[in-house]
Amino acid sequence: MSIQYPLIMVNFKTYSESTGANALAIARYAEQVSKEYGARIAVALQPADILRVTAAVGIPVFAQHVDAEKPGSHTGYVTPESVKEAGACGALVNHSEHRLRLDIIEDTIKRCRSLGLLTCTCANSSLVGKSLAALEPDMIAVEPPELIGSGISVSKAKPEVISESVKAIRSVSRNVRPLCGAGITTGEDVSSSIRLGAEGVLVASGVVKAKDPKAVLIDFAKALHA
Repeated sequence: MSIQYPLIMVNFKTYSESTGANALAIARYAEQVSKEYGARIAVALQPADILRVTAAVGIPVFAQHVDAEKPGSHTGYVTPESVKEAGACGALVNHSEHRLRLDIIEDTIKRCRSLGLLTCTCANSSLVGKSLAALEPDMIAVEPPELIGSGISVSKAKPEVISESVKAIRSVSRNVRPLCGAGITTGEDVSSSIRLGAEGVLVASGVVKAKDPKAVLIDFAKALHA
């Protein structure tokens, strides 16, 4: 499945509001909004929810994490093959809540690429984003960790992080798509991020813990064209 930009990537994390049947409900909202507003929306799910969601919706589905291990005796690991078989088209790598060593990030990106899986690799600063760009993931999402889940948008609190990250990533590779995240809760946060050079946003609680996730997604979708 191909990805178009600008992109809204919604990370469901492990909230009860976005697990199991709730994951399917929010994914269906995302698909409806994507169709109605011409917005590019992808969702990142727990492994147990991937098959359920990909069987029901047509938007891009990512795993929240994969391990670099190949199929074999690796009990408890999540292989890229397993999430691809379940219907995922990609994976998050090195999220701030699941950080990896640089060599493991490199191995994971290579493993995913060999299987045709996309990677959205996370960084906590523009400097880290620049370093990761040399590994040529499909996307790099820069998220200041202190703003994640805070409700304070990076585009408002630290707009320079976005512009500096975009510049840093593109100085290394023009193929890597820069995204931004942390505290994204409104359409204005989304449009500001795009104006600052990002090609999309990585969001989580602003959607999945909202009282009306579909309304928030509509607000985000409209902002992509603002």
